[in-house]
Amino acid sequence: MTSIKTAMVLAAGLGTRMRPLTDDRPKALVEVGGKALIDHVLDRLGAAGVERAVVNVHWFAERLEVHLAARTGGPEIVISDERAELLETGGGLKKARGLLGDDPVFVANIDSVWIDRGDALGDLVRLWDPARMDAALLLARREGSIGFEGDGDFLLGDDGRLTFRGDRPSAPFAYMGVHITRPDYASQGPEGPFSLSGLWRQSASEGRLFGCVLDGDWMHVGDPGARDEAEARLTTA
Repeated sequence: MTSIKTAMVLAAGLGTRMRPLTDDRPKALVEVGGKALIDHVLDRLGAAGVERAVVNVHWFAERLEVHLAARTGGPEIVISDERAELLETGGGLKKARGLLGDDPVFVANIDSVWIDRGDALGDLVRLWDPARMDAALLLARREGSIGFEGDGDFLLGDDGRLTFRGDRPSAPFAYMGVHITRPDYASQGPEGPFSLSGLWRQSASEGRLFGCVLDGDWMHVGDPGARDEAEARLTTA
């Protein structure tokens, strides 16, 4: 299995839904189970073989930088500075292009915590095939997830190809915040802020968006209530 050595960690958001917990800190530093959200993600990535993580910063950027500098162990941290303008997922990945190298990268949100009964990130690496794919997404089953209140995002084909829900009232799977892609995937996007979702829709229409499903429990830690639910779930794990 080819390992993936670099990750982009999307930590620049304002954390509006997490207020008042984000009144004095970035969402990345909100703690669940005694550990900051960003440390949950970085520790997962490090355990999966990631050696270098590019982290974008905006809201309370200095506080996040101090926290990251104090981390012990891997991965090595490189900062992508978005203080001047918050660029969303696609714009953030595009801005960081020069820091990511030329090999495939993990891209990870900081609001996902999960209990893994298998090897979710390893499964994603094993799925990844750049000849056939633009992106490979880690998915969670909608039922049983904590903190996710949407109707689901994707249908999953037997071959791993993803189809967007479209006009259907619901779909069984939600994107759980980690994917693998090429480091230049967002370079085709517009200047300024934009979401990766539009690029994914284009890739899906071309049959180049794939995914695999977490064997475990996903917690989307998007607001204080979800944080409390996730905390309770982790204490019983």
